[in-house]
Amino acid sequence: MPQIRRVLLSVTDKTGLADFARGLTAFGAELISTGGTARLLRESGIAVTDVSEVTHFPEMLDGRVKTLHPVIAAGMLAVRGKPEHMQALAEHGIAPIDMVVVNLYRFADVAAKADATLEELIENIDIGGPTMIRAAAKNYQDVAVVVSPQDYAAILEELRDGGTLSLETHWSLAKKAFRTTAEYDAAISARLEAGTAAGELNIRVPKLMDLRYGENPHQSAALYGRHGEGVAGAEQLHGKELSYNNLVDLDAAWQLVCEFEWPAAAIIKHTNPCGCAERGELAQAYRKALESDPVSAYGGVIGLNRAVDEETAREIAKTFVEAIAAPEYSPEALAILTAKKNLRLIRVAPHTDRLVVKSITGGFLAQAADTAKLDRAAAAVKSQRAPTDEEWEMLEFAWKVVKHVKSNAIVYARRGLTVGIGAGQMSRVDSVKLGAMKAVLPLAGTVVASDAFFPFADGVEEAVKFGATAFIQPGGSVRDEDVIAAADRLGVAMVFTGVRHFRH
Repeated sequence: MPQIRRVLLSVTDKTGLADFARGLTAFGAELISTGGTARLLRESGIAVTDVSEVTHFPEMLDGRVKTLHPVIAAGMLAVRGKPEHMQALAEHGIAPIDMVVVNLYRFADVAAKADATLEELIENIDIGGPTMIRAAAKNYQDVAVVVSPQDYAAILEELRDGGTLSLETHWSLAKKAFRTTAEYDAAISARLEAGTAAGELNIRVPKLMDLRYGENPHQSAALYGRHGEGVAGAEQLHGKELSYNNLVDLDAAWQLVCEFEWPAAAIIKHTNPCGCAERGELAQAYRKALESDPVSAYGGVIGLNRAVDEETAREIAKTFVEAIAAPEYSPEALAILTAKKNLRLIRVAPHTDRLVVKSITGGFLAQAADTAKLDRAAAAVKSQRAPTDEEWEMLEFAWKVVKHVKSNAIVYARRGLTVGIGAGQMSRVDSVKLGAMKAVLPLAGTVVASDAFFPFADGVEEAVKFGATAFIQPGGSVRDEDVIAAADRLGVAMVFTGVRHFRH
């Protein structure tokens, strides 16, 4: 394999770059670079030649044209084993380039901003970077292409051991490079087509890890995503390896607690909440969530929307919990929770998915994420009696929770806590009965949220028998008038939202 004599560096992510470049020069490599990358290297005391000195052509068009030049392209694309290629380089005084270190403009960061303008998006589309990456990867047997700072240490170690990089390493780096440009182009296409009826669904995300198995031991599984994005890319701080089911439940818990502005806790079993509460302090929220159904909470997964403090950690440590998702953990909380050997702790960074994708036999279903929020002013009071102020607060809380319960979904709630949850029943009135049956706390004075309309008055009648005083539902049944009449006859409040929250 060829020695690394000449290296082209042009990166957006400059993590570890100076140390990597310094290591390359220790092996006698000449460095050529552009713009901010060259400036960083010089400031770090590393000798570097500007690309413009090699091409004898200045950077222009606000930096859009730097490396797009035959001298650079030929240096990367010349096949060393073809005498005619090497002769052409010699005739034009072009030196080969043996390594290309490039990463791309952070298009994804700009694309993640909801208010990003088309001009911003276009300006952050890298042109020269993908060109160099593809050129180097195409000529992988002669040129090493490095697209990630995570590879710097291993490359230097291999050079120290043998003086060159193996063909296997060259090929591995090239595959990663092609994957990088494919994902980059897919991200651009998806963002520019956002809100339009795109003709293709492109899903390309890297594998983060293999899982021991899927939902059941006989099913193989893996996790795909990007580091630092949502539950998939969360950092595991402690505990056993995460399972497929852990990840599904952690995501359900995290999505639910992210609905709330105040400190909130959710306890999840089999993707459904068995308890959820919102309070002024996190420990209070957790205690109230646990009160909703302490039996089902055993062995559950917890989501918390605030940094876990010592008091909350002590409360959680009193029972068996599989895993916790939270934005942060205090040192005191970590000391308490990590004493439990098998408890999985993950630190989650906020992330919003615009698209929800599910597989079906032979294809995929894709839909916009359910981001609908309740607007009290837009909701319609249909009953003769309007909800009291306290009932309104209870209804708003229940409506946030029912959105995250499997259909048919019914939630009995008080102010800031669930009391009974009926999930996944084939009949809505059965969900009403199940939610009441699961209740540990008294049901008298609770409100009820229903993810879809009541098809008959029986659901309302049953809930009132258990003590419900107010209801919130989308409306839209052909029997809405019968349901409203039942509410009036029973003296309870009925609110229609006009928004359905089916969750299958």
